[in-house]
Amino acid sequence: MDWYQEAFSRNTAIQDHLKGLLAIPSVYDPGTAAPGRPMGQGIARALAYMLDLCEAEGFRVRNLDGYVGYAEYGPEDAEHYVAVLSHLDVVPVSGEWVTPPFEPDVRDGKIFARGAVDDKGPAMASFYALKIVKDLGLPLRHRIRLIFGTDEEKTHRCMEKYKELEPMPVFGFTPDADFPIVSSEKGQINARILFSSEEEGQGGEGDYELLSFRSGVVANMVPEAAQAAVAGEPEALQTLEQAYQAYCSANRFKGGTESDGGTLMLHMAGKAAHGMEPHLGTNAGLRLVHFLKDFSWNRGAGHYLRTVDTLLHDDVHGRALGVAMEDDISGKLTVNSGLLQYDPQGDTFFHINLRFPICGDADDILRKLEEKLHAYGLTIEPPSLKKPHHVPGDHPMIQAMQAVYEAETGERAELLSTGGGTYAAHFPMGVAFGPLFPGMESTAHQPNEHMDIELLLRCTAMYARTLAELGNLEM
Repeated sequence: MDWYQEAFSRNTAIQDHLKGLLAIPSVYDPGTAAPGRPMGQGIARALAYMLDLCEAEGFRVRNLDGYVGYAEYGPEDAEHYVAVLSHLDVVPVSGEWVTPPFEPDVRDGKIFARGAVDDKGPAMASFYALKIVKDLGLPLRHRIRLIFGTDEEKTHRCMEKYKELEPMPVFGFTPDADFPIVSSEKGQINARILFSSEEEGQGGEGDYELLSFRSGVVANMVPEAAQAAVAGEPEALQTLEQAYQAYCSANRFKGGTESDGGTLMLHMAGKAAHGMEPHLGTNAGLRLVHFLKDFSWNRGAGHYLRTVDTLLHDDVHGRALGVAMEDDISGKLTVNSGLLQYDPQGDTFFHINLRFPICGDADDILRKLEEKLHAYGLTIEPPSLKKPHHVPGDHPMIQAMQAVYEAETGERAELLSTGGGTYAAHFPMGVAFGPLFPGMESTAHQPNEHMDIELLLRCTAMYARTLAELGNLEM
């Protein structure tokens, strides 16, 4: 069987249907949330689009109150089902795009749009993979279920709803990471670290007043932009502006200033990256904090700037926070501070997106964090937690997927670990499988996100062959 040829023969249809899905701005929108569309109108439209496509193909479909939907193919009386879990929500748009992010554009053999690789392209590849299995009339021992989530980029409420209403799959995969097979995922701790109003009010009269500081859009991205508003005497502001320009020039940073009466606005640019790989990005907020910390501030601004710099600057592995660790399976602990805010009239905080290896224990890490933060007068809000996840390499599903990958690529199917939090961790025997092959750079969460058309077809072929194998795997 030439699985790639099967995918290639459907190339035009795959692209057309993917463009339709990518044109839907499926960003979480509480302003349009309602019964039946808990994540907002855009996400509800994306879910309806995929379920309509599956129903037209003859798959059995169900929408679980707008939280999650699924489409199923295979013998209805089969005891077990194999799951493919993808998500239809996307992160908010940021940065400069060559073409509008929700007007999909094909150029240079790539399809550009928000969600192209994370995770709408892989979701469409999975749909066409199951369609190939159906079109070829291949026999199945188990049911195959395509599950479409709607809240992967935030809290995974969709999967909690699914687990509440549906039986668990016998095993499955999510096309939302890397090839060959991601069998381990780090645990996560997500929380805001708050500065008390008493601390903000401390400090004498300095040369400058920090009116506001903002950096970041979402917690699981390295912020690519930061802004600070500073008040002071004209001569002091001029000194600060000149020093900032020299700082940017000396370090080849992209920064700028704007003056408005007695206020100076400082802008800093960084490089966006996924929060699971903070070392691949440049945190604009921490870069700006590092410059501001040494100046003379009134009220609590100095405490905020110096504390953030001490605990986070140039340290993505949690050494200053006292939580650094690593193991051979999943690597080093990482910390991303995707949101930083100083607001004398509101909340002053930084957010941590901490991802810890299999060897770590969330309670122990939190205890160490609280001890460290208490020394700086800080408190940690009740965090959201995710346990580490691991599927052993001798599981029959793993071995079957390794055989498929090696047959399709001629390369060895090594088992991988990720700092990402995928849907795979919601099920005991879940792994991540693609869509990126070794050496490929991900543009997920970044401006001009895209997926190679060739990659889209290769994934479709890989998933079709995998579903044919898993759908008949003996238990």
